[in-house]
Amino acid sequence: MSSGTQEVVSLSLGPDLSAVKAISAVLALRRRHVPTLKAKRAVEAAIAKKPVVLVAPMVEDLRRLAEELKESGFSMSVLTTKAVDVKRIRERLGMTQEQFALSFGLDVDAVRNWEHGRREPDLAAKSYLTLIDREPEVAQQGLAAPVL
Repeated sequence: MSSGTQEVVSLSLGPDLSAVKAISAVLALRRRHVPTLKAKRAVEAAIAKKPVVLVAPMVEDLRRLAEELKESGFSMSVLTTKAVDVKRIRERLGMTQEQFALSFGLDVDAVRNWEHGRREPDLAAKSYLTLIDREPEVAQQGLAAPVL
């Protein structure tokens, strides 16, 4: 019986074009329950140097998947969908809940609910909070609009 977690991954062509083994890459994705056609199209898009993001429904070991894809001439990164500690991020930035919400265009009630565990951020909010955690200045600059 297979077990693992669902992961959102980004696939790209590796640096060595002679190492590309498209069928091996498709099979590596298939073993993680990615439908065959979706895996094939993802590999083809990566070869064409187009952005590829897909859901792998049953990843038992991220390192193993990355290793298999690397052996097939591709590189992989994981797009985080894990829980985000909003209070830790806010406190690290030295902000109140209100300041944090206003600084990053968030609803203060949502921030309070996330911090008190009454609600969990949706995928878009988790992604944005991850960006805030990693690059708070970039997130703020993205929202800033010049006055004149």
